[in-house]
Amino acid sequence: MQRCLTLTLAQHSRLFLRSKLATVRCQQSAAMSGLLINQPKYSWLKELGLSEDNPGVYNGSWGGSGEVITSYCPANNEPIARVTQATLAEYEETVQKTREAWKTWADIPAPKRGEIVRQIGDALRKKIKVLGSLVSLEMGKIYVEGVGEVQEYVDVCDYAVGLSRMIGGPILPSERPGHALLEQWNPVGLVGIITAFNFPVAVYGWNNAIALTCGNVCLWKGAPTTPLTSVAVTKIVAEVLEANNLPGAICSMTCGGADIGTAMAKDERVDLVSFTGSTHVGKMVAMMVQERFGRKLLELGGNNAIIVFEDADLNLVVPSAVFASVGTAGQRCTTTRRLMLHESVHDTVVERIAKAYKQVRIGDPWDPSTLYGPLHTKQAVDQYLAAIEQAMQQGGTLVCGGKVMDRPGNYVEPTIITGLAHDAPIVHTETFVPILYVLKFKTEDEAFAWNNEVQQGLSSSIFTKDMGRVFRWLGPKGSDCGIVNVNIPTSGAEIGGAFGGEKHTGGGRESGSDSWKQYMRRSTCTINYSKDLPLAQGIKFE
Repeated sequence: MQRCLTLTLAQHSRLFLRSKLATVRCQQSAAMSGLLINQPKYSWLKELGLSEDNPGVYNGSWGGSGEVITSYCPANNEPIARVTQATLAEYEETVQKTREAWKTWADIPAPKRGEIVRQIGDALRKKIKVLGSLVSLEMGKIYVEGVGEVQEYVDVCDYAVGLSRMIGGPILPSERPGHALLEQWNPVGLVGIITAFNFPVAVYGWNNAIALTCGNVCLWKGAPTTPLTSVAVTKIVAEVLEANNLPGAICSMTCGGADIGTAMAKDERVDLVSFTGSTHVGKMVAMMVQERFGRKLLELGGNNAIIVFEDADLNLVVPSAVFASVGTAGQRCTTTRRLMLHESVHDTVVERIAKAYKQVRIGDPWDPSTLYGPLHTKQAVDQYLAAIEQAMQQGGTLVCGGKVMDRPGNYVEPTIITGLAHDAPIVHTETFVPILYVLKFKTEDEAFAWNNEVQQGLSSSIFTKDMGRVFRWLGPKGSDCGIVNVNIPTSGAEIGGAFGGEKHTGGGRESGSDSWKQYMRRSTCTINYSKDLPLAQGIKFE
């Protein structure tokens, strides 16, 4: 009887286990079928090597056994696909492999490194439309901006190719006979690159292309909300490295959250940490890196202003202000957040910009006719509503917008608010949403002072025909920002110039000009090729 009962219980247990496994498989199947990547409309995602579940670690081989995260489309909040993030143990392994790969990469002459970077640019060109579509799908920016972002990476690769034959220091006159005095530039080693959601390709590209050319290896941690873009870009770069029989760990990747970012900031083996993100998080990163006397490159927030004087060409002002304030749904670090209007043109400009706002085509990011897409997350929608409420409490007047749109996804109306004091707390707060605060000023000195009184110092622009004013604006008593424009928007910087800002923006510089120096260490070298030994301060040993 006991044996029969035991058999019955065993059979029941097996049946229950089978039923449970079948339920799990059904749930997994349902979850997979609900992913956008499995829908015919989004089958192009597989051209980037993506699947339902993607490894989030690359160090020459693919892996990842940490938390599984799902990437969502901001336009409809539907799941796209999943990525398995790195554990701290996998981060440790990746750092070791990346540093080992540096031994190979550093021995390759700079012009040959430039050739590899050229091939990376060409590989990106071949996938520019499909990769741009992924940026649009996962980040939420419109398709043309997604493609344009990949183009920035391509352009920086082209720039870096030329740079590979130019980097170096001067030979300086020595005051001692028979001596040569020169500067030697060498790579720092391992560059840790932490990027934000709003430019999930371009910011990595700015850092990666220049860092590689300078002889560094790279370890990338992209934003946790755009992991598919990180994986897709890394696959493209890895194929180029592998085709040249180079270690894939030259360009490593660890998807993850704050734990991976903190580990990178504290890790003495990471010679330079390049961080792009909020001022709040950037400050924490800076303190952790500084505590170990490491190098840091910070690209943080910007509370950017356009100043419109009485002699401005309003036909330039209106499209510039609209583009800079609603582009990428207000989620650029160079977005115009403050519009300062001379009292003589204030009402006219507000009326014209409000009219233009109503003509902005809002829709799906991948629709070619769309000019304005969703915010990236639901949390951003909450921040949008909270900022508007604060602005109203502080004396603002809502000209247009101010509402969450009744449609799927994270859509909000582009918003204009007037009537606030120039030093109102909300005006001095960078909110990463499409809200434009319009301020009325009387004098040039007043406008310049208002531009500079905020904590950040990234981008700024004036609209005027007065050449004297232009050069005062560019001078020591003018704008205190890293980007100082005249008669163009605050956004849309070119890759040939150094990109970055002052004060709470972090002080770092990326992309063009001499930004390459951030990725290298400088040595002053004195070489005695004579038979004499002239000592400092004229000291002589008899």
